[in-house]
Amino acid sequence: MGRLLILAGILLIITGILFQVFPKFLGKLPGDVMYSKGNMTVYFPFMTMLIISIILTLLVNVFLRFFK
Repeated sequence: MGRLLILAGILLIITGILFQVFPKFLGKLPGDVMYSKGNMTVYFPFMTMLIISIILTLLVNVFLRFFK
């Protein structure tokens, strides 16, 4: 349980650093869809979610191999 908490903390720190370093990069990628009509705006960050998912998957795999 302790290793899992350490891993979660490290991932949160890395994610926070990425959001601080690249605040404008995330959410403005090609593949992110924004639909506006009148007062309503709907935003679907498909490409941003895909990139974050790939990065987190790689980081989790590296850390799980390291802690085994």
